[in-house]
Amino acid sequence: MSRSARPVTVLSIIRDCLDALLHPSARYDALTRARHRAFMAPRLLGSLAAFAAFPVYLVLRGAPSAIEVAAFAWLIAPILLSWFLSRTGRYEGAHVLSSLALAGLIMAIAVTTGGIESFAAIWLVVVPLEAALSASRRVAAFASLLALSCIGLLILLGQFGWLPGGGLGAAERGAMMALGVASATLYAAGLAFGAESLARTGVTLLSREEERYRLLARNMSDVISRHQRNGAVQFVSPAAEAMLGMPVAQLLGHGLFDRVHVADRPAYLTALSDAARGDVRSVEFRLRREPVGSDRGQVDFIWVEMRCRPLDQELGRDPAHEAEVVAVMRDVTDRKLSEQALDQARSAAEAADAAKTRFLATMSHELRTPLNAIIGFSEMIAQEQTLMLAAGQRKEYAELINASGQHLLSVVNGILDMSKMESGNFEISAEPFAPRTSLLHCCNLLALKARENGVDLITDAPQDLPVMTGDPRAFKQIVLNLVANAIKFTERGGQVTVSASASASRLTLRVSDTGVGIAPEDLKRIGAPFFQCGKTYERRHEGTGLGLSIVKSLVALHLGELTVQSKLGEGTAVTVKLPLVYTPPQAKPAESKVATLTQAPRHEIQDQPAPVKKSA
Repeated sequence: MSRSARPVTVLSIIRDCLDALLHPSARYDALTRARHRAFMAPRLLGSLAAFAAFPVYLVLRGAPSAIEVAAFAWLIAPILLSWFLSRTGRYEGAHVLSSLALAGLIMAIAVTTGGIESFAAIWLVVVPLEAALSASRRVAAFASLLALSCIGLLILLGQFGWLPGGGLGAAERGAMMALGVASATLYAAGLAFGAESLARTGVTLLSREEERYRLLARNMSDVISRHQRNGAVQFVSPAAEAMLGMPVAQLLGHGLFDRVHVADRPAYLTALSDAARGDVRSVEFRLRREPVGSDRGQVDFIWVEMRCRPLDQELGRDPAHEAEVVAVMRDVTDRKLSEQALDQARSAAEAADAAKTRFLATMSHELRTPLNAIIGFSEMIAQEQTLMLAAGQRKEYAELINASGQHLLSVVNGILDMSKMESGNFEISAEPFAPRTSLLHCCNLLALKARENGVDLITDAPQDLPVMTGDPRAFKQIVLNLVANAIKFTERGGQVTVSASASASRLTLRVSDTGVGIAPEDLKRIGAPFFQCGKTYERRHEGTGLGLSIVKSLVALHLGELTVQSKLGEGTAVTVKLPLVYTPPQAKPAESKVATLTQAPRHEIQDQPAPVKKSA
């Protein structure tokens, strides 16, 4: 066990020592770090081993020759090369210097031992092989030219007889040749193993990088996809299954495009086409999603934000190349719903502001006019002795003051009733009553007003109308408001018809007129508080705009239904359907009297809204 642990410990120590010598630029990339270690380790270890063996060589050989001293002196060159790489981090430069040093040593030995026929000449083959470890074409080309130049130089020196005479015999020459070939082969084998180790390291690092990207793609909530310019999908990450609820295989090709909403397909394809030309684009569109397993229930489409860019920026700008696009898609349905909620809230705020403006404009007219009359005529009565008013004039002024006060009272009562209904404090007092009697009584009250306006008021109430259970006061208010509105907006010579009928469970009240009618754009807002058709300052008729709104709320409190039909210039028909027997909704039990007083109950309106059907 100790024998197996010792090599690991030694290798770890050697690796730590080499890592301490690495240039800072090589410490953050695993492949670069492995190449630097592969360059320095054999040179440092080889030089140290040669220096350790030099004393033994001297004992066995005796006094060395000049060439042997030069060869051993050259062993310091690898140490200098390792120092150069450690200080500068220039990997290619270190390989160039290593090729020069090796070629110089080979030439020095070959010149003194027979030139091209020397045992050292075979080592020139090793020079480009060693340069191949640099992974640089320039270094490999330089080393190859260097080796060829050395070979040519040795041949020329031999041809011109400039080589020193060799004193080796045939047997010694053969032994040295065998030594040269064997040593060169062993060195080449070492280079081969080094190249294989670097290749294995590169494959391992690539595999780790791929696994890291797979892990990211597998666990990211965003969907990563690869497209052609026409939108065809070549790759899509597994997150698409969770987003769309379907297998990834069905999204390849044009499967994803087929799930894009038809209205959003032009924007989707345009973004991909622009990205293929080298631009970065962002687009939002809807994707059809399988409802099975959806967190949002039966949602057919989800909103998706897609950012796409060319896979290769340079190729994307080349019109002759069909560039590919990489896209990142994200589910933004929740953000879209929030934006819609904000838009609705903004619209509601704008509508509330407009209602406030209408309310102020209406009240400034409805309150100021009778108040001016009350103040003016009361001052005239107070100065009757100065003005010498007759008894008839005083009576007329008093009647005008009373009429103005009654008008103010009706306005205030309408506002108070509307406030009670909106706050939920308006209570229905249900009791049996005859709707025909109440209907005829209301029409008789408004008959004089109809005659004054030149309007023919027709009442059609069958004798057999059944008794209904409800709030008679609210029923009369519904009829009075509807008939008064019809008379008000009907021109002289027109006609207002009030009819009633009963079915098995409902009473149907219909008030129609031949008046001015309602424009389609105003018909959508009928029933809103303080709303009046036409512009506020161009009104031809008095009123606060609360009549139909009060009717709508009263009908809702009775769990009824209100329908408005109108055509501009031809008249309006309002139909109200009320249950013959009013059944109050079950209110939520109050936890305490304090809760009942502090929390305004709104179940009458909120829980049972009366639909207002409008048609022109």
